[in-house]
Amino acid sequence: MITNIWQSIPPFIQILLKPADKYPGIFSVNSIFGRFLYFLPCLCISLLAIAAVIACFWLPETLHKHTEDTMLNSSTEAVEEPCSDLNAEQSGSGCLSLFTNWPLMSTITVYCIFSLQDMAYAEVFSLWAVSDRKYGGLSFSSQDVGSVLSISGLLLLIYQILIYPLVANSIDPITLVRAIALLTIPLLSSYPFMPALSGSILQLALNCASFLKNSFSVTTMTVFNILMNDAVSQDLRASANGLSVTLMSIFKTIAPAVAGVIFSWAQRRQTAPFLP
Repeated sequence: MITNIWQSIPPFIQILLKPADKYPGIFSVNSIFGRFLYFLPCLCISLLAIAAVIACFWLPETLHKHTEDTMLNSSTEAVEEPCSDLNAEQSGSGCLSLFTNWPLMSTITVYCIFSLQDMAYAEVFSLWAVSDRKYGGLSFSSQDVGSVLSISGLLLLIYQILIYPLVANSIDPITLVRAIALLTIPLLSSYPFMPALSGSILQLALNCASFLKNSFSVTTMTVFNILMNDAVSQDLRASANGLSVTLMSIFKTIAPAVAGVIFSWAQRRQTAPFLP
């Protein structure tokens, strides 16, 4: 649910851009919002970040804290000391064993690939939507893009609360990931044909496609976290998640640059004889 809330933020950023031009009755052209076109969305994001920091003080502690008896005698401490050294050695070797854990590493690999294409999609979608139709885009304004993303975010919230639990209970995780991987191919392949549509039909098709793509992303993210936690013991889950997040971040860093280059290259080759 928190993921859906954060995914609904970009549409509002699109709506808040250039407030003096979009909402002249509220924001004056001579005000700070008129001189700095991107000040309002940056201000809202900063306030959200501050609210998140403040909310962290009320987060419950999930670690089990054990109180030690201060009246333990020296003989008991002598017995416990070698045991703790042994546990530390086992924990250290366990972290290295993550790289030989095939279920974990295969899950992380696929997770990184899905993260790469999700971030590439997020990078290209807005650029594609605002591009001129002669370049294969939709000639949308930033407010049109924000409306599409807002509707998708709202439907996504409903999906994860009402629909996803039913899907997760009826389909096992691996089968669900495989089905989403197969369905993603025709879904993304349908986007180049949308410029041929117009009016309400285009809005309906684009909103449905955007919702399906985002619901696939949320579902795979949840499933991969379940698979990674099931692949390791409880004492290694933090290390496993740290490894997965690190590798995923690398792929997410590469995705925008690669997607932007490919998108620019594609727009220059509208009528090319090879790979138009």
